[in-house]
Amino acid sequence: MATQRALILFAHGARAASWAAPFERLRDLTQAREPAVRVSLAFLELMSPRLPEQVAALVADGVLDITVVPVFLGQGGHVLRDLPLMLDDLRVAYPQAALKVVEAAGENAAVLQALSDYCVASLAHPSPH
Repeated sequence: MATQRALILFAHGARAASWAAPFERLRDLTQAREPAVRVSLAFLELMSPRLPEQVAALVADGVLDITVVPVFLGQGGHVLRDLPLMLDDLRVAYPQAALKVVEAAGENAAVLQALSDYCVASLAHPSPH
């Protein structure tokens, strides 16, 4: 049997629970498009599960093909410094798992184009004032 695959959408986290709502919608939309893949959220701080907890849970369930998608607009210190260190630790802790990380969402040309489309479309809507 093929190893089940997982996609972890990795976001920053915030104190306000409402902050996670768009990420939950993104997770649900992604899960609907890839029913054979386990799609979950993980957070850097302030919210649960944190990335190490989520990887541990997946590996414990026998999921060894894991892709981490940083859902960050900018490549700040968290993506450039914290995430690689976290992944190094996780690769040592779970050598049986294939952990891959892709570019931050905001570094992807298609994501930026979609955001630009949204910004330009806002010009077509009259101001409420």
